[in-house]
Amino acid sequence: MNQQAISRRKLLGIAGLGWMFDAMDVGMLSFIIAALQKEWNLTAEQMGWIGSVNSIGMAVGALFFGLLADRIGRKHVFIITLLLFSIGSGLSAFTATLATFLVLRFFVGMGLGGELPVASTLVSESVPASERGKTVVLLESFWAFGWLLAALISYFIIPKYGWEMALLLGAAPALYAVYLRWNLPDSPRFVGVKKEDNVFSNIMKVWSLEYRRETIMLWVLWFCVVFSYYGMFLWLPSVMVMKGFSLIKSFQYVLMMTLAQLPGYFSAAWLIERAGRKFVLIAYLIGTAVSAYFFGNAESLTWLMVFGILLSFFNLGAWGALYAYTPEQYPTSIRGTGAGMAASFGRIGGILGPLLVGYLAAQKTEVTTIFAIFCMAIFVGVLAVWTLGKETKQQELS
Repeated sequence: MNQQAISRRKLLGIAGLGWMFDAMDVGMLSFIIAALQKEWNLTAEQMGWIGSVNSIGMAVGALFFGLLADRIGRKHVFIITLLLFSIGSGLSAFTATLATFLVLRFFVGMGLGGELPVASTLVSESVPASERGKTVVLLESFWAFGWLLAALISYFIIPKYGWEMALLLGAAPALYAVYLRWNLPDSPRFVGVKKEDNVFSNIMKVWSLEYRRETIMLWVLWFCVVFSYYGMFLWLPSVMVMKGFSLIKSFQYVLMMTLAQLPGYFSAAWLIERAGRKFVLIAYLIGTAVSAYFFGNAESLTWLMVFGILLSFFNLGAWGALYAYTPEQYPTSIRGTGAGMAASFGRIGGILGPLLVGYLAAQKTEVTTIFAIFCMAIFVGVLAVWTLGKETKQQELS
């Protein structure tokens, strides 16, 4: 294996571990919400606010750190965001009130929201066009390992040692961020490009006539995907409880569903350089929508598990394609800004999704209706890619 290939694998491993820690934090939150509901006697609306405040932080972080990445570099922003969400997660373990917990979740969300688009941009700019899509989807696959780790911690740690211990374990990436400073190279494309004089000009360029079509497509797509993902997945353990299963059993079943994320990613990584970005996005989003509809309508444990597994498979494969596709829409000088702005707008969907579920659950709305709404939202995202998206397979980044 040549030195370049080793270097790319090292970059994928370093960025991927950071991605995994992010996923672990988000994954644990869905289980912690269910545990806090019992310990703090939270209403459905209050449970919804925990997920939504996290997404408000992610929206702010994606925008702010996306802009910053085009000024000071991808590497430095990656480290800053890792530290921010790790320290915030650790401090959350010592809270005794919902208000304090919500404030800290905002800062955790900022770090998380800033890190994800910056990491995918960094990897996109560091690999050749022939491997770019596959590599970014493989980067996204670390999300599944993080969720799996979160599910294991939640299943074995929360019932025995409490949610506080789970959050302390989530703070571990702070130590790793120090190590990253010495081992992560910055994007060679960023180092070699001429920087714009100000942030405002980058924002204007993202919405210029040249990139307006791509920007509209990405903003609609990100909103629909994030709205449905956080609405469905943050509530999965709680939905299982609504359907009559105990908290421990719901954790166990969601852990089994989480395992399906890995083949979802790997199949998308295999297809994305063969069938193209648009095909993978459209096919996997349609698979997500159909699975969501039937999951919401399932009554027996067998069908809940079947469609829960398919939901994980297709949804996370689509996420991998989304992160590969987004940085390819813009040139290097505004790539961090464009990707960050799209992710930031998408996080508005992440704010509304959990709140909507909390509100509808409080109104005694059927789970079938709730999941039908997410099904329709995903089809809007499919339409945006179908009509406005362009194929970027094997194209060199400008």
